[in-house]
Amino acid sequence: MVDWRYVSGYYKNLEIPTLLLRKFKKVYDIAYSVLAFLIATSLFLAISGTFKLYLSFMLYGTEPRVNLLLTTFFLVFSVYGINKLTDLKEDEINNPERVKYIKKVVRIFKYSILLSFILAIILSALTSFWAILVVMFPIFSGVLYSIRVSPRYPRLKDITGVKNLIIALTWANGTTFLPYLTLTHVDGLKVALIYYFFFMKSIINTMLFDLRDIEGDRANGIKTVPVKLGFEKSKALLLALNTTFIPWFFIGYHFGYFTEYSLVLIFSILNGYWYILHFSKKGKKIGKEIDLIVDGEWLYTVPLALMLV
Repeated sequence: MVDWRYVSGYYKNLEIPTLLLRKFKKVYDIAYSVLAFLIATSLFLAISGTFKLYLSFMLYGTEPRVNLLLTTFFLVFSVYGINKLTDLKEDEINNPERVKYIKKVVRIFKYSILLSFILAIILSALTSFWAILVVMFPIFSGVLYSIRVSPRYPRLKDITGVKNLIIALTWANGTTFLPYLTLTHVDGLKVALIYYFFFMKSIINTMLFDLRDIEGDRANGIKTVPVKLGFEKSKALLLALNTTFIPWFFIGYHFGYFTEYSLVLIFSILNGYWYILHFSKKGKKIGKEIDLIVDGEWLYTVPLALMLV
């Protein structure tokens, strides 16, 4: 949050009227509250995920299907909603503000998750039976990921690295194969390149969030990759993973794939380096900025792609 005492003192020297400053503060507080609510309830991530699927359609060179965009929105909201409900204890340390918002609307939130499940399946069925299976994968893995099926076995999210792998597979499967199912023929290499792009982006982004939550995860005995490797080694690993996009880009360029989106893909790679370095500074206090820049990456990448086409 902004320290308004500092802002007020700074702008007082510039002779900006106090009334104007108060109005600006009021607008800021409202905008912050709305954003915090959207992030806490996964609505922000669902919107961003929809943009992510839109970019996949663009990389395939085909028109987006509205029903599949809506499917993605409801699917992301429901799967991540389950995770937020099961993570309330950990988030008391890592993200107390999220817990506050969830507890305010917990009953409505639960019903909304169930309704979203149903809508995601119905909308995917408008494409094909295979689309339903693609949708069912994150639902199934999301339940296994968040819930302890048996006291004898840990949740998938409690196994080091498995959480990141499951999340990346879930995102890559949906984002790659839902558009693929609307096409009659696509080169296998092109499909593999699109899959790798979204898979590796998800691996990097989830590990970056784990790096942010490292103290809370340690306190709760959650053995994430950053908890196991330590801060500096995790940072180096993230930079190394992002570097794999350089040969990925040249392979795609060599075979004539995504050429119209070359500048956008270069921006995405450079942006990855920037936010890894930005959010892996020791002692840096991270707030909603990481959600906006990392989870919200597709909200500014897709408009950029549309402008450059």
